[in-house]
Amino acid sequence: MILQSLHDYYQRKVAEDPKAMAPPGFQPVEIGFVIVLDAGGRFVDLDDNRDRVGKKLRGTPEVVPQAAKRSGMNSWQIANLLWDHPGYVLGVGEDAKAEQAQRQHQSFIALLRETFPEPDFDPGVAAVLRFLEAGEFIPVLQHGHWPEVLKSKANLSFRLQGDEDLVCQRPAVRRAIAATGDEADSVRGQCLITGEQDAIQRLHPVIKGVWGAQSSGANIVSFNLQAFNSFGRDQGFNAPMGQQGVFGYTSALNHLLRPGSRQRLQVGDASTVFWAGREHVFEDDFLDFLEINHDDPDRNTEAVRSLYGSPWRGKAITADDATPFFVLGLAPNAARISVRFWHPATVGEIAGSIARHFEDLCLEQASGEVPFLGVSRLLESIALQGKRENIPPNLAGELMRAILTDTPYPWTLLTGAIRRIRAERRITHPRAALIKAVLVRRNRHQQEVGVSLDTENPNIGYRLGRLFAALERAQETANPGLNATIRDRYYGAASATPVTVFPQLLKLKVHHLAKLENRGQAVNLERLIGEIIDGIDGFPGHLTMEDQGRFAIGYYHQRQQFYKKAEKSEAPHQSEQGESA
Repeated sequence: MILQSLHDYYQRKVAEDPKAMAPPGFQPVEIGFVIVLDAGGRFVDLDDNRDRVGKKLRGTPEVVPQAAKRSGMNSWQIANLLWDHPGYVLGVGEDAKAEQAQRQHQSFIALLRETFPEPDFDPGVAAVLRFLEAGEFIPVLQHGHWPEVLKSKANLSFRLQGDEDLVCQRPAVRRAIAATGDEADSVRGQCLITGEQDAIQRLHPVIKGVWGAQSSGANIVSFNLQAFNSFGRDQGFNAPMGQQGVFGYTSALNHLLRPGSRQRLQVGDASTVFWAGREHVFEDDFLDFLEINHDDPDRNTEAVRSLYGSPWRGKAITADDATPFFVLGLAPNAARISVRFWHPATVGEIAGSIARHFEDLCLEQASGEVPFLGVSRLLESIALQGKRENIPPNLAGELMRAILTDTPYPWTLLTGAIRRIRAERRITHPRAALIKAVLVRRNRHQQEVGVSLDTENPNIGYRLGRLFAALERAQETANPGLNATIRDRYYGAASATPVTVFPQLLKLKVHHLAKLENRGQAVNLERLIGEIIDGIDGFPGHLTMEDQGRFAIGYYHQRQQFYKKAEKSEAPHQSEQGESA
């Protein structure tokens, strides 16, 4: 199902625009520098083919012959056709690898001769072969760009003087490479992807762009140990797929994972790609639904609002939209790629699930906060030091699955948020939103915490959280400029074992209110604390994990209420301004 859907996507893109995807036998590869030759094979120039992407210079993606698969002890013998790194193209390498570079160079020439036994069929191929056989590379090595070639280790290719295309992109060369591919692999059978008779491909091209996987690429279909084989079959013959089907699914997946792709999303350790069964605005905007664009944060806001029926880009998404839509999450697994999650559905179904996700996350927030939280920010809020690499394994996939299927969120989100709150003594907007969403989905048909302060909520955890916020407010008001509050010392114990902390905090409250010079303020705080305590029969010895989550939401809601009042008076307290940071 996954590979068939990817192959269908390749066919769809080619039908929409023949130049949108590489033809069979080719693939897009970043080419950093181009050696320009005249028709006689003499060196003319060394062109810098890189573009600035952010702070880095990257080679321009060019459609070149498909990369060879290098593995094993003799991988140095496997060259790419008409492009490769400097060791293969010119036999140049570091001193310790000079001999290996020479062997690589010989394999590069040998492949060229083998593929084109009569190179004079095309002036470009003939020029490249004359240049390589002459071996006069000193003008290239003395060129001003050469130090950058060595430093960047960028790929090299060739172009004939006066041409715009690379030699490997010339029409005659393309036809010759396509014909060579048709003659490969004599074993034929029914392809599991297309259902048609085709030459079965033994080794599949690698997939690049999966975060954490090998930089040289990894396989999603692989039989690299004998234990995986059946009935004496070798490698890809265990799951027979034809050349056309294999090329289609690998090209589509590499296209979706390419740098700068608007159809990929990094969710924890899962590189997530998505596509539609036909051209659809949802395919263009899906990334904005689940991730914040820091260069244009308003785009994320407008995209999410479009899910609630507000037309955006001239089209609103409806629940009955039956356009097929696919979401695939991939993660590294040794030399291979594992499927973290796979969700085929319709645009209408996924749009509805994402809308409910944001409804469950919705929580009152301070001014200046991003209104809709991206998946990465949610996960990073419960990770140690807020780093992506510290997100618990598999959690990203479980969260995405819950979002797309509108099912309960992983319990790990609640425990992770509470753990980080205790450790850092900070209830941030993402953590509070996560706790609220987990509780709402687990108790969909019961009274649960809402978007803003609920003074009628009787839950003991929620009320104790409000009480703790009110007691902290009394302390802050009585001691302006205080560096540490009761939250820094008592939050963990107050949220887990209230009976051990609250009696002492209520005694401190009397002292704090007595210090207030503004008696009206003292009376208001005393009244608020009294109203909250009226709904508390006694301090429990222990709160369940769910009630600890409600404690955090009650605290957060009450603090936001103080912040709103401070905004109205145009003199917000400094500690409250940083509360939702």
